[in-house]
Amino acid sequence: MLESTTDALRPFTGDPGRAAIFLDVDGTLAPIVERAEDARVPRETAALLGRLGRRYGCVACVSGRPAAEARRLVGVGSITYAGSHGADLLEAGAHEVRLAPAVASWAGRVRRFAAGRERAELQRLRVRVEDKGAIVAFHWRGAPDEEAARRGVEEIAVAAEEGGFATHWGRKVLEVRPPVPIGKGQAVRALVKGSDLRAALFGGDDATDLDGFGALDELEAEGVLEATLRVGIRSSEGPAEIVERADLVVDGPAGFAELLAALARA
Repeated sequence: MLESTTDALRPFTGDPGRAAIFLDVDGTLAPIVERAEDARVPRETAALLGRLGRRYGCVACVSGRPAAEARRLVGVGSITYAGSHGADLLEAGAHEVRLAPAVASWAGRVRRFAAGRERAELQRLRVRVEDKGAIVAFHWRGAPDEEAARRGVEEIAVAAEEGGFATHWGRKVLEVRPPVPIGKGQAVRALVKGSDLRAALFGGDDATDLDGFGALDELEAEGVLEATLRVGIRSSEGPAEIVERADLVVDGPAGFAELLAALARA
């Protein structure tokens, strides 16, 4: 391991009981695939997360997927899952997901909006609709004509915004969300606040993970955290800003797994 990486991890490995590890899932723990339902976290990575969960003050997957779906994908019940970009929470060892009240009040309206779209046209374009509880995602990755599928999804975005919903674009996906503050940064702040954590790491590969990076900036500026580390997972599709804003950059989920291994064995 490079000495600079060892130095960057020292605030975490030196006092793991007061350190947090926040992780995106898709593109960070699991390789990106055409169909989100086909994603898999390698067993070796899941085993590392189990070891980290027993040693560190907080280990949490902060995902765009619903919390229960993220737990199913990762396969580790002893860590926390903040799902739907922080809209729901499944704590380590818990059996029930808690949904943020402001988000819950909009869940039915978001679903009705998605149900009202022209499904025959979406099926023709091979746009996949994913129900994330209070959020609905429209995926066009792998469509026979991705450009035509994107144009169809752009029309959905216009209709959603005209209907008073919030929209968010990711890697070949549009999310229609409740028009209330939702973000991975909120999940990070909620998990850090009120704890005795003094160091926190966030690893991610996509635009939504920049919100997690920003939360670390704010918590350090406020004096809540003494040490922070933003880890960018480099990929061919990820935004350049992930690499530009990161303190440490690794290549793909395999590179990030090596970093987790370093945290586990130090």
